[in-house]
Amino acid sequence: MKFLLLLLAALAGTAAHAADYSAGKDSTLGFKAVYMGDSFEGRFARFTPEIRFDPADLAGSRFDVHIVLASASTANQERDEMLVGPDFFNTGAQPEARYQASRFSALGGNRYRAEGTLTLNGKSRPVPLDFTWTAGTPAVLEGRATLKRLDFGIGEGDWADPDLLPNEVEVITRLELQPRA
Repeated sequence: MKFLLLLLAALAGTAAHAADYSAGKDSTLGFKAVYMGDSFEGRFARFTPEIRFDPADLAGSRFDVHIVLASASTANQERDEMLVGPDFFNTGAQPEARYQASRFSALGGNRYRAEGTLTLNGKSRPVPLDFTWTAGTPAVLEGRATLKRLDFGIGEGDWADPDLLPNEVEVITRLELQPRA
C-alpha cells in the first residue's frame, strides 16, 4: 500500500509539469519590415524551437529557439544577400540568433505573453512575445513580437535612417507542435 501511495504521488507530481513539444515541418518563423515605404516579408527556413508549455503550469514552461540567420529569405536575392552580410545579420561572425523565455503570463482566453530574451548579433535584449495557444495534436502556437533592430546593431550607419528603414521589425511565428515522446 505504501508503494502504491508513493507511485500515485510521483505520478501526480509529473502531471503538473508542462509538456515538451517538437515543431512540425509546417511551422514558420517570419518577419515583416519596411524599406523606403514599401513593406516586405521574410522567413527563416531553419530554426529549432524547443517548447515546454502548459497553460496550467506557466511556471514550468520554457521556450528555447535557435535560428540559423543564413536561412533568411525575402524572395529578393539582392536583399537576402545584404541581410546575411556584415551590415545586418553578419552571419560570418554570428551565425545564430536565440530566443529564450521562462516567464509567462495569461492574457485571457487562449492568449499568453512570454517575457523572453533575444540574443542577436552578440547583443541580448528583452523581447516579449504575445501568442495564442490552441491545444490539440498538433498544438498550435501563433505569436507576434516587435523588436527594434538597432538595439541589436542590425542595419547601422546609413541604414539607421528611419525614413529609409524603420527601426521596428515585426516577428511572426506559427508553430505546429507535436508532444515529444
